Amino acid sequence: MPKPRVFLTREIPEAGMRLVRDSCDPEIWPHEVPPSREDLLRAVRNKAGLLSLLTDPIDAEIMDAAPDLTVISNCAVGVDNIDVGAATARRIPVGNTPGVLTDATADMAFALLLAAARHIVPAVEYVRAGKWKTWNLQLLLGADLAGRTLGIVGFGRIGQAVARRAQGFALQVMYHDPGVAESPIAIPVTLERLLKEADFVSLHVPLTADTLHLINEQSLGLMKSTAVLVNTSRGAVVDHQALYHALKHGRILAAGLDVTEPEPLAVDSPLLNLPNCVVVPHLGSASRWTRNQMALLAAQNLVAGLEKRRLPNCVNPEVYD
Repeated sequence: MPKPRVFLTREIPEAGMRLVRDSCDPEIWPHEVPPSREDLLRAVRNKAGLLSLLTDPIDAEIMDAAPDLTVISNCAVGVDNIDVGAATARRIPVGNTPGVLTDATADMAFALLLAAARHIVPAVEYVRAGKWKTWNLQLLLGADLAGRTLGIVGFGRIGQAVARRAQGFALQVMYHDPGVAESPIAIPVTLERLLKEADFVSLHVPLTADTLHLINEQSLGLMKSTAVLVNTSRGAVVDHQALYHALKHGRILAAGLDVTEPEPLAVDSPLLNLPNCVVVPHLGSASRWTRNQMALLAAQNLVAGLEKRRLPNCVNPEVYD
């Protein structure tokens, strides 16, 4: 019996590729950059399964170009690149990869918080430029963590993992998340109070209509001039133009961004010229173990859907009702 044909929008780490090759007949996009829309429409024809990355917009037209499609597996936690409603209407289960990247992403959030608060990138550039002549009592003074307040916006798995790390730095922790009533390690507060009182603000919300540009000119205006903003969620949660002006004019101290709008960020983006803005290329889950586990879970979701089994992680379980 022939193996089901599937399309992978990029090659995934070997832990997942092995399962895909054992169970499927895969076509794999061979390039570093994502397939164009035209390439994607062509590639999904006559495919029973699709394994996508967060860079691949999967909408109703893509699904309709693949009448045999029985499963979409996204190798990411967020599924804002997929029209889940359109998939549900077509009875196509959509899988994601939660849990396995919690710790790696929380680590990156703290790495960015420390890098932005303590001017790590400007300090490295200072040394490389040959400017380091002697120890200087006033050189690149940053923000202290101990005894300060960390505000976490979105208190799911990753937000809670960040809160646990904050305990080791003697930070007080508050959070805003209407879906989480209480926590033994953090205080629930309104978003307005969090922005006004937090010395560090870390974003961990999914991208939805409600969180699009959640951090904008108004919300940045509520923050302390000494505050540090960290975003490891989705780039569009932050209005980049408003953030640039806030950083440029000292309305907040610094920012650390793992995600941007768009991705990649244009090389001429004014954010890249600011010494108080640390930008890295979406590395939140970029550890070897984590990416292998993501690939394996994405492959397991793919194979389960092809075999008409319930996906290990399904974002639209109503398709099984």
